[in-house]
Amino acid sequence: MSYYKYHAFVCTNQRNDGRKCCADGGAAVLREYAKARIKELEENGRGKVRVNASGCLDRCGKGPVMVVYPGEAWYAPKSKEDIEEIIQEHLISGNVVSRLLLD
Repeated sequence: MSYYKYHAFVCTNQRNDGRKCCADGGAAVLREYAKARIKELEENGRGKVRVNASGCLDRCGKGPVMVVYPGEAWYAPKSKEDIEEIIQEHLISGNVVSRLLLD
């Protein structure tokens, strides 16, 4: 059994060669929001949720990108409201947020 119920990785990769990257879409701000909300909701820690930064997840053109394990749900959140929906629906209630899934 995993230490965490859910593990969410948010790509915060920054490219310096002009190609699109998750950092261009505000990924760092979205990750910080997710971490703060999980802590505020007391959903962090053993048996709960962990939010981590990630390097490139190879879906740069669709970023920012977030992947949640277990289940490998790939999301493309664009706002704090999207992150909040992922937190409430997936990370707390266990329901995948279909409208935010990457295609």
